[in-house]
Amino acid sequence: MSWEVPARHNDILKTLVKRVNADPELAQLYRSANVNAVDRSGMSDHGEVHVRIVANAALRLLRLLAEAGVTPSVVRDHGLSQEDAEVIVVLAACLHDIGIAVHREDHERYSLALAYPKVRQLLGGLYLEPKLTIVTMETLHAIVAHRWDARCLTIEAGVVKVADALDMTEGRSRIPYQAGQVNIHSVSALAVKSVQIERGDERPVRIEVLLSDSAGIFQIDELLRRKLQSSTLLPYVEVLAWLGKGTERQLFKVYRW
Repeated sequence: MSWEVPARHNDILKTLVKRVNADPELAQLYRSANVNAVDRSGMSDHGEVHVRIVANAALRLLRLLAEAGVTPSVVRDHGLSQEDAEVIVVLAACLHDIGIAVHREDHERYSLALAYPKVRQLLGGLYLEPKLTIVTMETLHAIVAHRWDARCLTIEAGVVKVADALDMTEGRSRIPYQAGQVNIHSVSALAVKSVQIERGDERPVRIEVLLSDSAGIFQIDELLRRKLQSSTLLPYVEVLAWLGKGTERQLFKVYRW
């Protein structure tokens, strides 16, 4: 399945996404990851659709932060550009879960091992040394740090981690669970109707979550909260939970952790 991100004037990002879409090894890694996640473990989708959602959410988060004056870590620490930071977050999103093709447990480290040669392959000819190594290492950090209890050291890693948690809607059950494997994660995800990433009022980013049932609060209180708290984005994000259906909704809770 071919997918895109709003690359704007970022030519390297445009080329990167084309290469990802044309890569048969990645396509099979996504399929194999879902065999282990969905078919064998009774978990939600971690394949190509998840990757597309996370990549677009990460890019949206990074740009909203930049608009608010939050400098990406590779700009501050290595003198790279905003466009390079965009490449890092999208590439990390594309590769963060490929380790599930090996095993769901400790998959972040398996993703890391598989991602190193793949990053350099996908970026071949787009960067020269030492920039190629900088972008590679920053991408790998964002991959390994997406684990909920790993401390993010960069804005880019925090963006990927939070973007990963934002794929929380009923769509996470887009690939049906096997009989007898429904759990609290799937029940709560079914109650999340939509997630919107907007420019915030009191903080740079506002995440609006529409719930059809209060069971969806688990996705915010447990999954999103703990990822935000170990990310670099906690001071920059507010979360608004709305409860209702259709055009009828009411503000249920505001989170500013």
